[in-house]
Amino acid sequence: MDKSLDDIVAASHAAKHAKRGGRRNGARAQVLGTTRTSPAAKARIANTTKPASTIPQPVEKIVVSNLPADVNEAQVKELFQTTVGPLREVNIQYDSNGRSKGVAWVVFQKKGDGNKAYQQYNNRLIDGS
Repeated sequence: MDKSLDDIVAASHAAKHAKRGGRRNGARAQVLGTTRTSPAAKARIANTTKPASTIPQPVEKIVVSNLPADVNEAQVKELFQTTVGPLREVNIQYDSNGRSKGVAWVVFQKKGDGNKAYQQYNNRLIDGS
């Protein structure tokens, strides 16, 4: 996957609006294209806040995506606590049948730890497989 999480979200948003007949959004969807998640995709981590300036701002919240369905909160918590720093919260998103959607929100206790996690894990295989 060559696109950032922001590009994927923008493409998804544009594709939804293009179906509604929006002329501007249809052109945008064609430019951005669509992406598909493969089961062997690398974990993607995104800062949940987009700084207004080019100077990176310290963040404490990240989103981890493309997680295997069998990963639970305890495993995510253990990984980030041992390699980055203390956590305030970990939440995994589940569907209506109780299966993981492969997306987790991680909130660190200290600002800046989100940046550290992003630098350390973005676009990397976490489990080494």
